[in-house]
Amino acid sequence: MKTLLITGFEPFGGETINPAWEAVKALPEQIGGWQLRKLQIPTVFGLAAARTLACAAECRPDAVLCIGQAGTRSAVTPEYVGINLRHARIADNLGNQPQDEPVVPGGPTAYFATVPVRAMTAAIEAQGIPAAVSYTAGTYVCNDLLYTLLHHYAETLVRAGFIHVPFLPEQAPQGVASMPLAQMIRALEAAVSAL
Repeated sequence: MKTLLITGFEPFGGETINPAWEAVKALPEQIGGWQLRKLQIPTVFGLAAARTLACAAECRPDAVLCIGQAGTRSAVTPEYVGINLRHARIADNLGNQPQDEPVVPGGPTAYFATVPVRAMTAAIEAQGIPAAVSYTAGTYVCNDLLYTLLHHYAETLVRAGFIHVPFLPEQAPQGVASMPLAQMIRALEAAVSAL
């Protein structure tokens, strides 16, 4: 049995709920040949990655998959690339708001995710759930986490990736796309089974 460390963020930006953690929390303990280790992480630059890596040091996962909220998106979007840039439109949960800073000073410009992004996207779509490959994880804490993990695991066999999920219906302002929690859970199960 392989170990998957799967993370979801705490609420941020004035929200009381984060669909990423709600979906992760509701996943079964086992999907296919994967044993899941679930972790809620803070929406804080640097700290999200530090907590994830600390947990990984203890549970020694074969893969790390992080889930985050992208409130403007209408589909579940596995991320193809993490970039070496921190640029926050809003402050994180500790009030940090970096502007045009590197995630890792002197690090490569970008890393490609090491999970099978296209296969995961296809597996989600096969469930009848809207999905698309995304080529930008943004420049907020989600990207900060993805880039840090890819940098940390660059020369190892541990695979790392990130998936963004839309707002839940109860979060979405009128006219903004959302997705029911049950659908997100099914999407994540499909993505994990494609690992």
